[in-house]
Amino acid sequence: MEETEIKVERHVLVPEHIKLSKEEAQEVLQTFNISFKQLPIILKSDKALKNLDVNHGDVIKIIRKSPVVGEAVFYRGVKNG
Repeated sequence: MEETEIKVERHVLVPEHIKLSKEEAQEVLQTFNISFKQLPIILKSDKALKNLDVNHGDVIKIIRKSPVVGEAVFYRGVKNG
């Protein structure tokens, strides 16, 4: 039986993940008056980040589709792991 590679980052149930530039990340942290350490974490090894070329310290914007509000935006800080 042939094994098929599943592209998790393209699956319909995986929300869109966007790597923010350093300037965008700084703006998000200032907007919410928080530090990087206060962000929820996402591991660098997470399959949803596979094609994003992320490093420890990057900020990821996650856009989830919502039947109630249309789109819900979340932020995560990348940690090694």
